[in-house]
Amino acid sequence: QVQLVESGGGLVQPGGSLRLSCTASGRIRSINAMGWYRQAPGNQRELIASITDYGDTNYANSMIGQVTISRDNAKNTVYLQMNSLKPEDTAVYYCSAGDWPYAMDYWGKGTLVTVSS
Repeated sequence: QVQLVESGGGLVQPGGSLRLSCTASGRIRSINAMGWYRQAPGNQRELIASITDYGDTNYANSMIGQVTISRDNAKNTVYLQMNSLKPEDTAVYYCSAGDWPYAMDYWGKGTLVTVSS
């Protein structure tokens, strides 16, 4: 099993930025990618981005230019830098881990991001 713990969510004003973090523990060698998804009320969970152990990245087309995924392998941590946030970015953001490219085998509990003035 792999355990994932997210942090960094909260309230941000429109146009602001936020960086989410996710630290993995457990059977980390069983996974080759980590990712970020989000789910807004009434919507399906959607991929934001994923990243391999070597730094290869995969972004949802709608998120290109707004977010950057990165990782620190020494810390078993993946980050999601989000810029120019809009109210429609309000959602629960989930960290994931698993097989490339979608990394959907394990999930964190999620962290709420609210974009509002």
